[in-house]
Amino acid sequence: MDAIDRKILTVLQEDASLPVAEIGHRVGLSSTPCWKRIQRLEAQGVIVKRVALVDQDKVGLGVNVFVSIETGDHSEEWLGNFARVVAAMPEVMEFYRMAGDVDYMLRVVVADIAGYDRFYKTLIGAVALKNVTSRFAMEKIKLTTALAIA
Repeated sequence: MDAIDRKILTVLQEDASLPVAEIGHRVGLSSTPCWKRIQRLEAQGVIVKRVALVDQDKVGLGVNVFVSIETGDHSEEWLGNFARVVAAMPEVMEFYRMAGDVDYMLRVVVADIAGYDRFYKTLIGAVALKNVTSRFAMEKIKLTTALAIA
């Protein structure tokens, strides 16, 4: 991946709906070579997919909850089951296996506290957990989906 590929990725992260001609103009290429680079980046899995970003508040899903999970079972079987359960929960936006004092971290988006309570009850009913700690975000200070590609 060269400097032009990185510029293309930066432009696409800002606005993936731009016409190829405009992306090419911004990075110093004509349309055809720019399009070929974008196709190559997609084929290589660098560009995973193109999506529309939705304002969660405007669709009534304004509560962000960061959920720390500790488990007493670290077997592959338990993790496989846990991962399937969590992956099937639409409220879970991000799911990480952690190092340190917490085993897993989730970012959950719901409409309200009652919505989180329903999520929580479903989660603890589906899989055995040692400890679940929930932290509710009071204010979103920064949110970006764009990586700082040098």
